[in-house]
Amino acid sequence: MGEIGTVEPEKVRSTTVEWWRSAVIYQIYPRSFADSDGDGIGDLGGVRAHLDHLAALGVDAVWFSPWYASPQADAGYDVADYRAIDPVFGTLAEAEELIREAHALGIRIIVDVVPNHCSDKHAWFVEALQSGPGSTARELFWFRPGRGGSGELPPNDWQSIFGGPAWTRTTNPDGTPGEWYLHLFAPEQPDLNWDNPKVREEFEDVLRFWLDRGADGIRIDSAALLMKDGALADFDAADPPFPHPFEDRDEVHDVYRAWRAIADSYPEPRALIGEVWLPDAQRFAAYLREDEMHTAFNFAFLGCPWDAAALRATVDETLTVHAPVGAAATWVLSNHDVPRHVTRYGRADTSFTLDYRQLGAPTDRALGLRRARAALLLNLALPGSVYLYQGEELGLEEIEDIPDALRQDPMFFRTAGENLGRDGCRVPIPWSGTAPPFGFSPPGATADPWLPQPATWRDRTVEAESADPDSMLALYRRALRQRRTQPELGDGPFAWLPGPDRVLVFSRGRDATFACVVNLSGEPVALPTAGTVVLTSAPLDGGLLPPDTAAWIAKG
Repeated sequence: MGEIGTVEPEKVRSTTVEWWRSAVIYQIYPRSFADSDGDGIGDLGGVRAHLDHLAALGVDAVWFSPWYASPQADAGYDVADYRAIDPVFGTLAEAEELIREAHALGIRIIVDVVPNHCSDKHAWFVEALQSGPGSTARELFWFRPGRGGSGELPPNDWQSIFGGPAWTRTTNPDGTPGEWYLHLFAPEQPDLNWDNPKVREEFEDVLRFWLDRGADGIRIDSAALLMKDGALADFDAADPPFPHPFEDRDEVHDVYRAWRAIADSYPEPRALIGEVWLPDAQRFAAYLREDEMHTAFNFAFLGCPWDAAALRATVDETLTVHAPVGAAATWVLSNHDVPRHVTRYGRADTSFTLDYRQLGAPTDRALGLRRARAALLLNLALPGSVYLYQGEELGLEEIEDIPDALRQDPMFFRTAGENLGRDGCRVPIPWSGTAPPFGFSPPGATADPWLPQPATWRDRTVEAESADPDSMLALYRRALRQRRTQPELGDGPFAWLPGPDRVLVFSRGRDATFACVVNLSGEPVALPTAGTVVLTSAPLDGGLLPPDTAAWIAKG
């Protein structure tokens, strides 16, 4: 670990207006951010009322999880109308005003587009059900007759990502069993057929609709799943063929080339940001070629254990993969789909994968919090952009003891409770007061928050932490403020420096005038590089950097 290594981009794109290369982007899960009308569900009025919190935090942009009209079978990821705001959140006019207000504060807006599937209440799917087999309307989806003597078996053995078969059988108008339709997620989320030109034209128009209203970027949900093998052949999920029948098929890149042309057609180019869960780094990088997406989420880093060698290897691989295509890396610790990292970092095994969530495993909150503070400085010092998930600035933990009767996630129901799902990271965040709803809903609200908040959050409200100079919120504000004033941070040169075992040390800036040190060992260590300490995640101990602590150092 003592050798010196440098990573420089092989192909650098213009950075004149490429704000996404260095931005700190805050994810808002609208249902859980702030409730302005007292119905227990967050809304756009709540966001508008708390834009000052985001400005004080110092973020550059906000990414909204879906706010569209939806039956909410999967908390908005089942979209019934991509051009309308769900009434539970507000109105289209309110969304447009929110974008204007955010822009006035210097905050850009990213909207979430869900292209793989829509809602079973979408006008297209309603028409498909009504029009019957062989209709043009059904060609927009994946309708197929079943197997077996009377079509009683699904068309193939594909399984839903949420658990159970990926097919649901329809009922004909006369009450007899009908065809089956494909849904890689919940039955309320029928997959669209991207071989159909009408689907492509529709989503290109949806992109223009939101970009014309001032959205600065598009986050693309389940970006690698759009295209399917038309043969719909069975396959062994434990040993899938290549190309995969429905994941990361080469044809999907034509979609994003068309989207990139749209994004680049605006006076200030708009960002395309992909949710791309792929184990193959080179296949992942293909989505970031010069004529496709601008960035994609770095899930390898999110799932990496709190271990120096593993983190270093993940950083190296990330930068190596991004360099040939000239794309900026992204760094993220939590989001609306994964257990919060304060909880993950307090476990004996700090790793995470979609199939290894460890929900309910013992956790040491104090240890997790200490590591999360250090991880923030690591995250913000790496080259590229950073994503923050709402509530992490308060040090919120995963809530794993939600009563079964109050759970909402379809993952929980489709696995008969075997998978607790994602509700624990979606609990409404606390703003003020000493008891639920902690200012999430207005005074006098009669409805409880849509997921229950723990009483222990009385010390984790924005109000309480704003008054505590040692709180997680105070650290986030200091770190983001320092990052903005530190020209070496964000996108740019990076080099590893020699350091003690299990201690990460690297420099930033072309002249290596800034350094970050993260102690992942079990002992305090002397700072391995000279300079002025400008920020630490925990106090130094007699000049030594304690375990699970990070420091930023300005040199020269």
